[in-house]
Amino acid sequence: MTPGPIRPPLLGALENAVMDFLWTHGRGDAKAIHAALGKRRGITLNTVQSTLKRLFEKNLLERDKVSHAHIYRPCVTRAEFQSRALGELVGELMNGEAEAMVSAFVELTELAGPAHLARLEALVAERRARSKGRP
Repeated sequence: MTPGPIRPPLLGALENAVMDFLWTHGRGDAKAIHAALGKRRGITLNTVQSTLKRLFEKNLLERDKVSHAHIYRPCVTRAEFQSRALGELVGELMNGEAEAMVSAFVELTELAGPAHLARLEALVAERRARSKGRP
């Protein structure tokens, strides 16, 4: 199943927590997710079920019917989701203007610390080396 487009706002707090749970555990039903997330948040099982249904409708989850329950699993990896979400965000908020986006990204990376800035420099160097052979 090919995931559909992602539009900002990307995910709400509960949707994000549910996706984190499923990316970590691989799969789960509403009861397991509620036990892990819902009780401490003070939300009902129905709220978790609604959240799972929304994520399924956003093409972020796949589900299988097992007995009387649906078992959900992510149909995109965390890295794929983050990459697509960032691309959508840049396109929507910055109208594809790369200069503003690159500047903001470098600033945020610098704030995250020297190790992150060094990793960004290494990634840029890798991309430059790969693209030298292309026209």
